[in-house]
Amino acid sequence: MPSRVLIVDNAVHRFLFRPAWHWKAHLKRVDSVTVNLPSGAAIPSLDRFSHVILTGSETSILAPKPWFEKEAKLIRDAVDRGIPILGSCFGHEMLVHALSGPEYLRRADPPEVGWAEVEIVASDPLLDGLPNPWSTFVFHFGEVIDPPAPWRVLGRSRHCKTHVLRYGDRPVWGIQAHPEISSRKARLFLRFTLLLGLRPARQILRALWNAPPRNDVADTVLRRFLEV
Repeated sequence: MPSRVLIVDNAVHRFLFRPAWHWKAHLKRVDSVTVNLPSGAAIPSLDRFSHVILTGSETSILAPKPWFEKEAKLIRDAVDRGIPILGSCFGHEMLVHALSGPEYLRRADPPEVGWAEVEIVASDPLLDGLPNPWSTFVFHFGEVIDPPAPWRVLGRSRHCKTHVLRYGDRPVWGIQAHPEISSRKARLFLRFTLLLGLRPARQILRALWNAPPRNDVADTVLRRFLEV
């Protein structure tokens, strides 16, 4: 059966932040449907989909919203059905929230803003063959802490020891970073954030100064995800 992806768009201000757009750019000809949960949109039947992607969000996983449980139920239903799931940033944190509980989440200390080098610490089909470490765009103020079994840590950065997780041997992965956002688009995002007067300005300026020319691993990661 051809792949059909459900993109769970967690953006609150969709005219400012368009995470589903970034993922769609990598999906290319793969059929996909986007549903924005913060707006109250209904979740379509999972019978129609082969894979699920959970996007980032401007909201914090540590400040619960009514739609959080709606997404958590979707995640648990997908896991029960064996549908592969890939979560990025907020989506990564939401996976742990849904499957293990909010007690395994905290404020990032320090937050990661800009680019991080992610070290692969365990072999996994999603990551095998990627540069080690691989550079990726990061913009997160929360993180997973000490996730319980069956979670396995696959990758870590200098400031985040739970950068890439897998739920045992199930086809469920979380990535704290934003591999879907290219270096060029990330620089535009950071400049726009500065124009809006949002913090942390000092970290954003430092990130812009040290931005790598490329950080393109998303195509490889998505191709492997869709092969599951």
